[in-house]
This record gives sequence, structure tokens and C-alpha cells, in this order.
Amino acid sequence: MSTNLSRIVGAGAFCLVIFLFGFWLSRSGKPYNGILFNVHKLVALAAVILFAVTLYRANQVTTLNAMTLVAGIATGLFFVGLFATGALASLDKPVPALVLRLHHALPYLAALSTATTFYLLHARP
Repeated sequence: MSTNLSRIVGAGAFCLVIFLFGFWLSRSGKPYNGILFNVHKLVALAAVILFAVTLYRANQVTTLNAMTLVAGIATGLFFVGLFATGALASLDKPVPALVLRLHHALPYLAALSTATTFYLLHARP
């Protein structure tokens, strides 16, 4: 398996684990189970690091085209939004419904954007 393909499979596995632990946390309610919550956060952080390293290394080999760069930036912004809304949702205080809705919608956008970015990285000449 090529390095790019293994990173794509790794990113997919990370997304699956993040989704599963996120659903589990959501169903368990507040206060969140510390172990589940920390696994969810750490796997999300590892996924972001994998994504950033993959983009950086791909850019070192050949400069990223504009479409791949835009997709990568969008993915990064989705992840930042997820971390921000997740931090707000984890507070003991009640949060606005918009924050929770964003935290429930952004994972799908981040997964789609990540897949698009990796597709563009893999499909480039």
C-alpha cells in the first residue's frame, strides 16, 4: 500500500473512531465520561496532525494546486470550528443550541472536505 493510500485509510479510520466516540459521548450525556471524552479529543487531534503532515509533505514534493489548497484550508477551518464548538459543548454551563447544532453538522462537512482534499492529492499528476 502506498504512503498516500495508507494515510487516506488512516484518515478514514480516524474519522470513524471520532464519529463513534462522539455519538457515544452524545448518548451518555453530561457530565461526560472522562475516558471517552479524552479518547475523542486525542483521536481528533491525531487526525488533524495526520492531515496537516500529509498536506505539508505533499507540498514539499510538488506545490499544491489552488483547488487542493482551498480544500485543505476549508478542512482546517472545519476542524477549528469542531474544536471550538466541542470545547464550548463540554462546559458545565448550558450552551446555545446553535453551538450544539454546529458541532453535530461540522463533522460531516469536515469528513467530506477531508475526503475531497485527499482525493485531490491522490489524483494530481
